[in-house]
Amino acid sequence: MAVKLKTDNRDDLRSSVTKELRLAGEVPAIVYGYNVEPKTVAVNSIELLKTVRDEGKNAIISLQVDGKSVDVMLHDYQVDPLKGQLLHADFYVVNMSEEMDVQVPIVLDGEAQGAKDGGVLQQPLYEIAVRAKPNDIPEQITIDVAALEVGDSILVGDLKEGKNYEILEDENTTIVSILVPDEEPEETDAEEEEASEPELVGEKQEDETEEEEK
Repeated sequence: MAVKLKTDNRDDLRSSVTKELRLAGEVPAIVYGYNVEPKTVAVNSIELLKTVRDEGKNAIISLQVDGKSVDVMLHDYQVDPLKGQLLHADFYVVNMSEEMDVQVPIVLDGEAQGAKDGGVLQQPLYEIAVRAKPNDIPEQITIDVAALEVGDSILVGDLKEGKNYEILEDENTTIVSILVPDEEPEETDAEEEEASEPELVGEKQEDETEEEEK
């Protein structure tokens, strides 16, 4: 079931009006996509953030526009890097019967045995591309890493595809691996020479004193 979100019409696009909207807790946005004419709207900032936090960025949102409901996804958004304030949002109207390509978050579950033994867990891939109809897009793909030993890894090809979605990534792409811990570096000749430097300096000073006495 899609999450409902209300919108207000936004016909006046002057920057001063847009600034007032943001001060009032609204986010200027645009709605476009399947079978609709692009339309400028405004949504409540707190409600939008709560929806994304609770449902995920690929959630299907039932957006109320001009008294009608359209199924959308949050396609893009801009955030003020200093204030952390939402500046703008793009809602894409989807065709619920048509497959689409999206990025889905990868979540690791459990503590890898190899990490407990001193190995270093590395996760090069945090999102994975999948193809599915809007209602079949998984919120996340969870991978159990508890049994991974030092030297083990999980590739995209190791994942089982869901019944209703197709994984698009190269099957040889590494998702997570347990690296061998770095060995303690051996003391180099330069370090040994540096450690003995105070004695050399002392000898030099002693030699200079003897020369002066002569």
